[in-house]
Amino acid sequence: MIMKELNIGRILIENRHKRGITQEDLAEYMGVSKASVSKWETATTYPDITLLPRLASYFNISIDELIGYEPQMTRSDIRRLYRQISQDFSAKPFEEVLAFCRETADKYYACTPLLFQLGCLYVNHYMLAATPEARNAVLEEALTLFLRVKQENSEAGLTFQALTMEAFCLMQLGKGAESIDLLTPFMEPRMAPDALLSAAYLSIGKKEEARRTLQVGIYQSVLELINLLLPYLSLCEADSPAFEKTRDRSLAVAEAFELQTLHPSILLSLYLTLAQESMRRQNTEQALAMLKRYTDLAVSDIYPLKLHGDSYFNLLEDWIEEMLPLGSDLPRSESVVRKSLRESVSENPAFASLHKEKSFQTLLLRLKANEEVPA
Repeated sequence: MIMKELNIGRILIENRHKRGITQEDLAEYMGVSKASVSKWETATTYPDITLLPRLASYFNISIDELIGYEPQMTRSDIRRLYRQISQDFSAKPFEEVLAFCRETADKYYACTPLLFQLGCLYVNHYMLAATPEARNAVLEEALTLFLRVKQENSEAGLTFQALTMEAFCLMQLGKGAESIDLLTPFMEPRMAPDALLSAAYLSIGKKEEARRTLQVGIYQSVLELINLLLPYLSLCEADSPAFEKTRDRSLAVAEAFELQTLHPSILLSLYLTLAQESMRRQNTEQALAMLKRYTDLAVSDIYPLKLHGDSYFNLLEDWIEEMLPLGSDLPRSESVVRKSLRESVSENPAFASLHKEKSFQTLLLRLKANEEVPA
C-alpha cells in the first residue's frame, strides 16, 4: 500500500525532461543500466534506498519531493477535499467513502488539520452507517483521530477543538464520565480577548479591524448563547416557569439578530427543540406551531446553506473565509442536510403521537418534497 503512494517515476520523468537529459544520461550518472532507469520511471521497480540522496541531489530537490511524499495539505486543499468527501457521503456507498477517508488519513498522518477535518466528517456522517455497532466503530475511529491531533498539534486553537470533539465522541459512545473529566478544567472563569484585541487595533489607528474584531466576537457569542439555551430548555422542569422564560428569551434573541436569514441552521435547531419540549409538556398545539415554523423555514429559500454576514454583521465575510477551516461551507452536503431535516421530525420519538394528525402529515409531506436537491 505504501509503495503505491510513491511517485518516483513521474517525478523522475518530469525532472529529466526539465533538464533535457535522456534515460541513458541519467543511467550513466547513477552508475546503473538504462533498463533500470526505465523500470524506475514505469514504477516496475524502485531505486535502492541508498541511491535516493544521489538522485535528489542531481535534480536539486529534496528526497520527499523525489518520492512525491506530501506530509501536509494546504488549507485550501483540505477545504476542497472536505467538500468532495461530504458530497461523496451523500452519493456513494458509506463504506466506500469511509475507506477513502482511511486511506487519506494514512497518507497524511502528519497533517493534523486534515486529520481533524476527517474526524469531523466521521462525526457528521456516522449515522449513515448500517448498524449501531458500525456507527460506534466510526465514532471510535473519529476519537482516535482527535486524540492524535491533540498529541501532535502545536496550535492551541486546534488542540482545544480536538479536545471538544473528543468529548462529543465520548458522550455519543456512552462515556459521559470521561467526557466530564476532559471538559471540567475548562469551566474556570475566562476572559474573552475580543474587546482587548479591538482596543489594541484602535490604539494603532486600525478602526475597521477593531470593528471587525468586535463583530466576530458578537456573532460567535450569539451562536454560543443559542447553543447553551437549547440544552437548558430540556433541563427546565415540566411545570416550571423557567421553560417559558427560556423559550421566550431564546426566540427574542433569534428575532433580534435575525437568525432566520443570518443562521437558519441554528434557528431550525431551536424550533425543533421547542417542539420536542412542548410535546414533553403535553402541549400538542404549541408543538405543532413550532413544527410549522420549523417546516416553513426548512422549505424556504435558505439553500445552499452557507455561513455569512448580513447588513449588521457586514465585516464577517473575510473572517469566515480566512479563519474557518471550511470557509462558508457547512459540515454536511445539502442533500444530507435536507434529508436530516425531514428525518429529525418523521423519525423523532417525541412526535410519535402526532402521526395521525392531518396537520402533522402535511408538514411531513412538505419536508419530504424539500428533500430533493434541485439540479
